[in-house]
Amino acid sequence: MKNFLYKILGVLTVLISLFSCQEDAEMRTEVTPVNSLYLPENNAYLNLGAQSSAIFEWEASKAADNGVVLYDVVFDTEDGDFSDPLYLLPSDGRGLQRRLTLPFSELNKIAQMAGIQPEGVGKLQWSVQSSKGINVQPLVDIRTIEVLRPAGFPAPDELFLLGSATEAGDELSGAILMKKTSVNTFEAYTSLVEGSYYFASRNSGESDTFYIEDGKLRADGETAYSGDRKVYRIRVDFSNGTTEIHEVSKVELWFAPDGVFLTELPYDTNGTWSVEDFPIVFKQEGWGRDERYKFRFTTLDSEGNEAEEWFGSTNGDNQRPTDSTGPAYWYMVPVSDDRWNNSYKFATEVDNSNADISVIFNAEVPSYTHSVSID
Repeated sequence: MKNFLYKILGVLTVLISLFSCQEDAEMRTEVTPVNSLYLPENNAYLNLGAQSSAIFEWEASKAADNGVVLYDVVFDTEDGDFSDPLYLLPSDGRGLQRRLTLPFSELNKIAQMAGIQPEGVGKLQWSVQSSKGINVQPLVDIRTIEVLRPAGFPAPDELFLLGSATEAGDELSGAILMKKTSVNTFEAYTSLVEGSYYFASRNSGESDTFYIEDGKLRADGETAYSGDRKVYRIRVDFSNGTTEIHEVSKVELWFAPDGVFLTELPYDTNGTWSVEDFPIVFKQEGWGRDERYKFRFTTLDSEGNEAEEWFGSTNGDNQRPTDSTGPAYWYMVPVSDDRWNNSYKFATEVDNSNADISVIFNAEVPSYTHSVSID
C-alpha cells in the first residue's frame, strides 16, 4: 500500500512540475499588444519626392517576464485587413526599439506595391505587432498615411528590353540586357520593327514591368511602335521617370589625315555596326604615314532634329596598338569634333589592307568599344 501511495505522489509531483514549466514557458512568451500609435499622425500627408525619412513611433509593449519585446511594423493597402500584409519589417535596432526610421525611397517601394502610380496620391495603412518571436499579438491601433509618389520608380539592379518590336522578341529569357549607365539610368542601342516593346526588371521568374507613355515611364504595360525598321538609342531614368528615344541614323568612320569620312558602318544587330573588307590606306606625310581615326554618330530626336555625337579615345593622343595593347585602348567615349584630338591609330599592319571594323555598344562589353582586324 505504501509503495502504491509513493507511486501516486511521484506521478503527481511530475505533473505539477510539468504544469509549472508550461506556465513558466507561456509567461516567458507573453507580451501585451501595442495599444497606441504615436507618429505619424493619422492621415498624415508625406511627399515621397523629398530627400527625407518617415518616423514611426508607438507605445511600448510589456512582457510578462519583464524582458525584451520584438516589434514589426506592418503595411497594407487602404482597403486591406492585414490578413495578408503588403509589407512587414522590424523596427530599428533589429526589432528591439519602439521606433522605425524609414527612408522615403523605401516607403516609395511600398507605395508602388500598393498600386499607387508615380506622381499619384494614395493611402497606406500601418500598424505595429509585438511578440517574443512567437505568440504574435493582434493589431489594436491602425493608422493611415497619405503619400504622394515622385515621378520615378525605385531603380532595379538590371533592366531588360523585350517585345514583338524588338530584336529579342517576346521571350523573357532572351530579353536584351540594357547597359546600366548610373545608379538610376539604363540605355540600349537597338533596332525596332512594327509591334510593341516594354522593359522588365528580370529575365526570369516574376518581374516588374514598365513601358513608355508620352515620354514618361509607366508601370505594367507596353509601348506600340509602327513604321520601318530603325535603330534607336533608348534611355530610361528611374529617378524621375523620364525616357529619351533618339534614332541613330548613321555611324561613320572619320579619317583625320584627309579630314573625311571613309565609310558608313551599317547596323547589324545587338548594338553593333560593322563593315567588312574595307580598304585602309594611311596618308603619307613628310614625317611618316598618318593613320588617325575616330567615329561620328548622327542622331534624330522625335521632332526630326539632327545632331552629331563624336566618339573617340580617352587619350588625347595615342601610339599604334600592338598585340600587347590592352582592351581599354579600344573603348569609345564621347569626344569633341576636333579633327585630331582623341583619335585612335590603326595598327601598322592595317596599312594597305582590307579591314573588318566593328563598333559595339551593348551591355555584353565592359565599356562601349570597337575592333579592327585584318585577315
